[in-house]
Amino acid sequence: MTVQQYPLLEGIHTPEDVKKLRQDELEALCSQIREFLIAHVSRTGGHLASNLGAVELTVAIHRMFSAPKDDILFDVGHQSYVHKMLTGRQDRFDTLRQRGGLSGFLRPDESEYDAAVSGHASSSMSVALGMARAKKLRGEDSATVCVIGDGALTGGMAYEALNDAGQSGLPLIVVFNDNDMSISPNVGGLAKRLSAIRLKKRYFRAKEKTRAALMGLPGGKPLVGAITGIKDWLRVAILKETIFELMGFEYLGPADGHDISVVCGLLEQAKKRNRPVVVHLKTVKGKGYLPSEQSPSVFHGVSAFDIATGKLRQSGLDDFSAVLGETLCALAEKDARVCAVTAAMTAGTGLSRFSEQYPDRFFDVGIAEEHAVAMSAGLAARGMRPVCAVYSTFLQRGYDQLIHDVAISAQPVVFAVDRAGLVGADGETHQGAFDVLYLRTVPGVGILSPSSFSELEAAIQSALSQNKPIAIRYPRGREGSFTDNTFDRPAAVLTDGADVCLFTYGILINEALAAQKTLRERGIALRVVKLNDLRLPQREILLDAARACRCVIVLEDCVRQGCLGQHIAQLLEENGICRPLRLLNLGDRFVPHGKVEELYRLCNIDAKAVCDAAEELLRE
Repeated sequence: MTVQQYPLLEGIHTPEDVKKLRQDELEALCSQIREFLIAHVSRTGGHLASNLGAVELTVAIHRMFSAPKDDILFDVGHQSYVHKMLTGRQDRFDTLRQRGGLSGFLRPDESEYDAAVSGHASSSMSVALGMARAKKLRGEDSATVCVIGDGALTGGMAYEALNDAGQSGLPLIVVFNDNDMSISPNVGGLAKRLSAIRLKKRYFRAKEKTRAALMGLPGGKPLVGAITGIKDWLRVAILKETIFELMGFEYLGPADGHDISVVCGLLEQAKKRNRPVVVHLKTVKGKGYLPSEQSPSVFHGVSAFDIATGKLRQSGLDDFSAVLGETLCALAEKDARVCAVTAAMTAGTGLSRFSEQYPDRFFDVGIAEEHAVAMSAGLAARGMRPVCAVYSTFLQRGYDQLIHDVAISAQPVVFAVDRAGLVGADGETHQGAFDVLYLRTVPGVGILSPSSFSELEAAIQSALSQNKPIAIRYPRGREGSFTDNTFDRPAAVLTDGADVCLFTYGILINEALAAQKTLRERGIALRVVKLNDLRLPQREILLDAARACRCVIVLEDCVRQGCLGQHIAQLLEENGICRPLRLLNLGDRFVPHGKVEELYRLCNIDAKAVCDAAEELLRE
């Protein structure tokens, strides 16, 4: 499909074009945006449900504000596709989340309309407040608008920002996109409070009755303009004071986030307030596409799918996350101490079945990784065996709690570090490029790196049997050609060779073994040493392997500074083993989005890079 199939959308090149449309054309524009989104995301994959639910509010924001002069921020970026479409990037949507193409998140280096990077939840209000304060100090007169969902409001950082922004007095407008979802359904006290607000139909009936009564009176139209005070009185009387008002914000809503005229009206009121304002909009995640409305979690981050049926085009084979979930269910059946903790990632971390089978031992804490880690420490301190399942990129947010609450007191928490290494299409903000570094800095935390499904099962069983904190890092997706289980030892020599010694771990073992076959055909013998325990407890295995070869390569899917290869280099030097050495890793960079195999080539950590490095070292 091409943009030309959408007549109104075809004419939108900048947000100013949205302002030129008649009010009665806006609904048609929103329908065309939804058709465009479904057509393109069905081919490229991406975050569909969240964007379908944010169509009207995004159009309204660009109609009422003037980006890039006005800063418009989208928390996380899962709901930013419509923003991209309205800011001149429609013709690049076929490249969404592909190497060299459009990012799935906001990127200031991609467009001047993207005010800030967005990838992790709950941070947008903090950044927006900083921008608003900078404008005041510089004497600049422009608006700052932040779009945040109810899922992101389960994160503690959002409350820190609300508390500060509410007393700032600055004209910060927070558009609260309330769809009763994050990725999985929202949990916690705030979710219940918001549900109470949504369900108070008396409030909405009272508003409509009051408006109808006034319009029926002589001169009723001017009276409708004064209805705001009555509505506020009714809202407070029926709903009580909101958490936003308690923190110092003026509150407008709740309102239908799919009624574009209502949303535009509320935003116009918010602009006039010249103070912190929350505009509360109720939306439907996945609106306009029935499979997405019925299964918003599935269509939150979705691979390519068939539009007619909603079925994914990819095979439904097991992945590492599913193996974690199945293994935990089996272990929980035998041991009543086993429990699972996640941060709004029930399905993403493979724990859906566990949550259904053992609801009393399953804890989804919302988008609150710091809390998840600290609470896991408390569970372990009182006799439970918690498995805290979290993506590598999000565990970064719990680093302080990992040190302070878990490691210092050696609590036996098992961290299931999902999406370790390169994850592909989500790009810089989601690549698991730092877990090896930050986990190795914490004393007493074991680090296991399985390469196959059977090794992940063995790693989980081993970790739960030990009385110390252990992190198990594993990749996104399926296992490769290596399906063996070598987890009966901390390191395994998989192939003999006296020319080059290669140390690697995790999913990269598949690249190593592919390189070994190619080099063997070229007359070069590659010794592949697979590291299972990244603490390297048996140093003699490493030293003996290095001594037996003419040169050494260390292959990793983490950034260079602080990588395991640097530690191995130091170990060899300390023991007088002088060999030509090459470290193959992600280097000193943030890795962009693209297919994982493309990124391996880009970063020179694929089989070809190993072969090239081996031949160069031997020539030296």
